[in-house]
Order: sequence, then structure tokens, then C-alpha cells
Amino acid sequence: MLAPPKAPATHGESRVLAAPGMPFPWYPELNVALPSQKGARAIEQFEPDIVHVVNPVFFGAWGALLARRLDLPLLASFHTDPKVVHSLSLGWFRRPLEIIDREVHNLAHVNLCTSPQMVELARTLGIRRVRLWPKAVDAERFNPRHRSVESRARLTGGHPDDPLVVYAGRVSFEKRVDVLADVATRLAGRARLAVVGEGPALGWLKDKLAGTDTVFTGFLDGDDLSAAYASGDVFAFPSDSETLGFAAIEAMAAGVPVVAAEAGGIPHIVHHERTGLLVPAGDAEATTDAILRLLDDASLRRALAVNGREEAERWSWLAATESLVDRYRQALRVHRVSAARRTGQPTTGTTTASHAPSRM
Repeated sequence: MLAPPKAPATHGESRVLAAPGMPFPWYPELNVALPSQKGARAIEQFEPDIVHVVNPVFFGAWGALLARRLDLPLLASFHTDPKVVHSLSLGWFRRPLEIIDREVHNLAHVNLCTSPQMVELARTLGIRRVRLWPKAVDAERFNPRHRSVESRARLTGGHPDDPLVVYAGRVSFEKRVDVLADVATRLAGRARLAVVGEGPALGWLKDKLAGTDTVFTGFLDGDDLSAAYASGDVFAFPSDSETLGFAAIEAMAAGVPVVAAEAGGIPHIVHHERTGLLVPAGDAEATTDAILRLLDDASLRRALAVNGREEAERWSWLAATESLVDRYRQALRVHRVSAARRTGQPTTGTTTASHAPSRM
């Protein structure tokens, strides 16, 4: 597995090779992975059955081109809406990014998106051979049983009996933390906000919410993260650039109703007034009203929490992984047919389990 800079040396039983990198000028906390001869040699020596690239814009584009040079079956995942460049003050780069997305993804034998909305966006950009990759969540790690008095006390700054709204995720402008700041101000005196995570907008958000009932926990993982999700009353998710929105899925699995922007892939996850509440993207007033509606209506809050948990329990990682392996087999078949057409050879035989991708 080739991974971004600072990746661990192993993941499970798989070997991981971290790419060299450099800080992204407009997002210094993010290290951009760079191509390397070491990485190219590792792929050639490993002799994979298939190459899977994620967000093939820079490092991923190099991986896609390398796969084509080695004549390997290629699958690519489309996970980022090009409009996120506007939050980085790079709006001028949106059209070039859309072109790069289209051209690189069309090198792939199969392309995957994580929501129907992103499938439609990819096709609108001219990306071909697009399929849906089903959503999944670890319903044991994110579970209502992880709710704890200690975590709630921490997230409320020592006031566990006060209503609590939780945000968890990257603290960055493309996540619309400007909306979150406005919401927190509007909730003053009626609910407390806990911000779980780190990112380039963290300093800005802390300054903006100085003096409010907001707790910043920084990065959490493991049991602390599970408890943070489960210990809130409402989960706020104002991002309007999500291709899927794992944080919303995790909140639902944790038994907490979600208030989210009706944008991107979120409507594929949150069903309005059944598993959460959807509000117009960028509308802080509507977001605040929806949060207060849930805080004031315990029966609605419980119903959405129960429905959300039941929905999340249907999304197992096993099913999602089996679907991915099926797409690998599809890419192998498409590659074989394409190769036969180039050489004028007949296409015979079928892809069997022995051709499933190996692990690096």
C-alpha cells in the first residue's frame, strides 16, 4: 500500500510505504504526497493484480499513470467535490481541477463514488464507467452504549446537565465552520457546543467563539472519540462539500440525531425527519432552529436517534468490502477485454477468486 506522508509502516497484515511529501501552501497542516522512484520500484516489484487510486489529482494521478504504463487494471475513487477549492481561496483552480479529474479518472477501468449524488456529479464532469461504492460504518465502535457521564462533563465544561451539541471532524473552512461559529453564537445561553478535532481553521474558530459556552477538545480517537459522539444530544454537521459524510454516519450509529446541510452526499445518509434534519446549506439560522427543535422535543430526538441507529446497523464494512472486491473483479474483466481488443485476441475465460487483488 502506498500512503500519504507519515503513514504507519503497517496496517493489519499489509505493508505500508509512506510517500515523501511537502506542506500544501494553502493548507499547511496537510502534507501533499509526492511521486518517487522508490514508490514506483515498490509497485513494479510487488507485481499487483490491480491498482486502486484515491482522489487521483496529484499523487493519485501519478499512480494512475504508472498503472497504465505497467498495463495494470486500474480502479479510481472519486471522493472530493472540486468546489472545495473555493474555501481555500483557489476558485480559479476549479475548472482545471475538473479537467484533471475527468482525464485521470477516464484512465481507470472502473470509477467509484460513495453516494448517488457524487455518481451524478462525476458523470456531469464527463467521467465514465462510474459505479456506487456502498457506505459503511463500524457500528460497534460508534454505539449508544459509549455514552458516558465523564465524557459529557468534559464536553460541557463541567455542566453535564446542559443541552449539548457536538461537532466532530476536521476544523477547516471547507467544512463550513463559519456556519458553526454563527450557530454557536445563536445558541448562547440555550445549549453548549463541543468541537472535536483539529485543522487549519481551529485558531480562527477559537477566536470567534471566545467567551461562549464552547469546548475545544482537540483530536480524539479510540474510546474517547466513541464517547464524544455518543454523549451529545444533537450532532451538528454544516459542511456542504461532503461526498459522503462519515461523521454523520458515525453520529447516527452512536444514537445521536443529526442536523446537516442538504448538500453533496449528505441526503444519501440523512433522511429528513426520519434519521435526522436537513437544512439549507450555509443557513446558520435554519441550522440553529433545527437544533433547538430537537433540544425542545425529546420524543422527536429519541425517534430520530433510534431510526438513525437502525439505519446505520444495516451498513456493515463486510458488505461494503465485498462490493469493493466485486468492483476489482470488474476492473480486471474490463482490462482483459480492452487488452484483447488492442491485440485482436478473443476474450475467453472468467475472472476467478484466485485473481483477487493481493496485499502489499
